[in-house]
Amino acid sequence: QVQLVESGGGLVQPGGSLRLSCAASGSTENIYAMGWFRHDPGKQRELVATIHNDGRTMYADSAKGRFTISRGNAKNTVYLQMNSLKPEDTAVYYCDAEGLSGDYWGQGTQVTVGS
Repeated sequence: QVQLVESGGGLVQPGGSLRLSCAASGSTENIYAMGWFRHDPGKQRELVATIHNDGRTMYADSAKGRFTISRGNAKNTVYLQMNSLKPEDTAVYYCDAEGLSGDYWGQGTQVTVGS
């Protein structure tokens, strides 16, 4: 089993920045990729970015050029640096870990972009 805990969400003005963190614990040796999804009520859940153990990254078109995903040195932490935030980025952001025994999810952290 893998446990994921997100932090770093909050309220930010348009154009501002936030950095989300996700710490994994438990059977982290089986994780081969981590990522971030987001969900706003009334919309479909959206993949924001992923990063594999080999460093390969993938971004949604809406995140390219503004968001950066990275892993900590121990690879059991993943970050999402979000810059130039827009009101449409408002959502609950969930951390995801893909492991040999399945996918794991965090509880989510709210990001609200507004004045």
